Amino acid sequence: MLRIHFADNRQAPIWLVDERFTIGQDSRNSLVLAEPEISLFHAEIRQEHGQYYLSDCGTPGGTFVNGERIGARFQLRSDDRVRVGQLELLLVDPAKARPKAETTARWYLQVIKGEHEGQKYHVTGSMTFGRSVKCELCFSDQELSRRHCEFFLKDDVLEAKDLASANGVFVNQQKVSTAVLQPGDQIRMGTVTLLVIGPKVAAPQAVDEDATLFMPVVQLPKAAAPRPAGRQPVANPLRAAAQKQAAPAEAARQSPNRLLIGLLVLVVAAAAAFAGKTML
Repeated sequence: MLRIHFADNRQAPIWLVDERFTIGQDSRNSLVLAEPEISLFHAEIRQEHGQYYLSDCGTPGGTFVNGERIGARFQLRSDDRVRVGQLELLLVDPAKARPKAETTARWYLQVIKGEHEGQKYHVTGSMTFGRSVKCELCFSDQELSRRHCEFFLKDDVLEAKDLASANGVFVNQQKVSTAVLQPGDQIRMGTVTLLVIGPKVAAPQAVDEDATLFMPVVQLPKAAAPRPAGRQPVANPLRAAAQKQAAPAEAARQSPNRLLIGLLVLVVAAAAAFAGKTML
């Protein structure tokens, strides 16, 4: 048995238990939707022998399955995506659903100003924005180009690309051709402003050319290792030669002094002897 899930999580999933399930604005439908792009009786799903068949009720906007417009009795299968107006529905067979290894990042674009204000769109894969009915995000604003901008997910990172629009794409008041979007960014196109809702993304840091650069410290030579204990220092041969040359000069300088001292001693001795004889 299939179950309908809402891509924008506006309400709880619905089981397809009735043989006939209708979608439209009229209150008599099984699923009542008030969006202006949806007709009073827009589409119906019939269950026959365990199979589900979707038919468009001749609406101007059409009914789409996996991006292709369908007519009558299109057989639905698990994981098909049905779009009526701007609403996307996912058909799930819980018996065949595989448990996810990990929770993937989910991105949304919410209209905070302009047409469809308050509407929230779930971004899946690649989605175009513009006036063309072939755009997943279709707006009637005359300031928009037919294919104005493309939003696409790449490795859980949401990016926006200007599709050569006439009036440009502005992210946080800055005109861009391409941009990596962050939660909280505001995108203005024409009179429509979108708010980006999603997980936090670590963007690569830009290099600041004016930032202070710290240079490495100059490597000084290492101090000499201390001598091992008990090892005698090596004599300087130049100093030894200088000392050897100075020794004779010092000896010559001291020789006259020694001679004078010797003579003085002899004189004193002679005088003492003469004085002794005189007294006798």
